[in-house]
Amino acid sequence: MDDKLPPLRDVIAAYDLAPRKSLGQNFLFDLNLTRKIARAAGANEGGTFYEVGPGPGGLTRALLAEGADRIIAVERDARCLPALAEIAAAWPGRLDVISDDALALDEAAILPRGVRIAANLPYNVGTAILIKWLTVPDWPPVWASLTLMFQKEVAQRLVAQPSTEHYGRLSVLAQWRCTAKILFDVNRGAFVPPPNVTSSIVRLEPRNEPLAPCRLSDLEKITAASFGQRRKMLRQSLKPLGGETLIARAGIDPTARPEDLTIPQFAALARALVEKV
Repeated sequence: MDDKLPPLRDVIAAYDLAPRKSLGQNFLFDLNLTRKIARAAGANEGGTFYEVGPGPGGLTRALLAEGADRIIAVERDARCLPALAEIAAAWPGRLDVISDDALALDEAAILPRGVRIAANLPYNVGTAILIKWLTVPDWPPVWASLTLMFQKEVAQRLVAQPSTEHYGRLSVLAQWRCTAKILFDVNRGAFVPPPNVTSSIVRLEPRNEPLAPCRLSDLEKITAASFGQRRKMLRQSLKPLGGETLIARAGIDPTARPEDLTIPQFAALARALVEKV
């Protein structure tokens, strides 16, 4: 690294930063890998980045070394703050650390438009944080891209197409507002401690307009009801929302199952929900 900081293993030992399972922590020590992730996020192009859960700062250091002009990082584990302060001192004026819970943070108040988000998200809250970013009221959002690490099964859900095993509510919500692509997998042996699953790096970029017109709140209701009983026909799973009358208004086969519907068809159901009211 170009920062003259000690190796990450030494930093973790010095500050007694044993990863905590309760926080979903798995630290990355492989500098080649963290720099590969940083390049995938576009750090070599400069600009401002937002990192959630930097921990001892492995990816943070890589983003700075690859050329990020500024990083805003939010970390809820106070044990990691001294290690992050060392990075901030090594890169003066380029790292701002916020001690808070990213799920509760009002990010619109602190993030500049065009910020790129890069993070090795904690496994236990990764999906919840992503949904927070995907369901902001104003669209396009302040962020220009998301380059995130998830367990591979979540990554597969984000990019899944209709009539495939992993297609579900998360697929619809993500792809309705974004394009999503798996960039590469990360072997479990790259982490300390090694997780029980393979991880994947996913890149999401916001669409200027959603894939099909409808209100987010209505799409959330439709997908929650549909995939809540994903093995049942739509006429059964959507009965509380209007059943066959609703489905007919959207021009969809009532015997279809949710995993076979396209995103524009889900949007049509969401619009039909408004018409019913």
